[in-house]
Amino acid sequence: MRVQSVILLPLLISAALGACPLPADLKDPDGNKLCARLYEDSSPYYDDCCGGKYLDVQVGEDIPYIKLGWNNRISSVVVAPRCELTVWSKKPKDGSTRKFSSGAYPRLEELKKGLFGTWDDSISSYYCKCT
Repeated sequence: MRVQSVILLPLLISAALGACPLPADLKDPDGNKLCARLYEDSSPYYDDCCGGKYLDVQVGEDIPYIKLGWNNRISSVVVAPRCELTVWSKKPKDGSTRKFSSGAYPRLEELKKGLFGTWDDSISSYYCKCT
């Protein structure tokens, strides 16, 4: 029984992350640790989440006005280990807020924002810190 659970665990982790990278694998092209990566696409199928264009978030980055073309376009988020991403629904750092701890969030449409909304296509500002 123990051998089966050892084999099954990586499959369960892979299914939960879909196509999202592991949080520990977040690095820029030069190999430096990133705080988070924000993706424009998600999907009803977890294997197709974390797709399309992405925006890398550096450690300590404080962005009250998200880059042109990214406002309200983010659908998947991955946060590096020992990091926390705080997001706001309006610029500059206004409206609803949420903190994402280390991990993969492949479908922001599953995360409630207020009574009727979700976090899919709702991020306009962010701050990311790591310890």
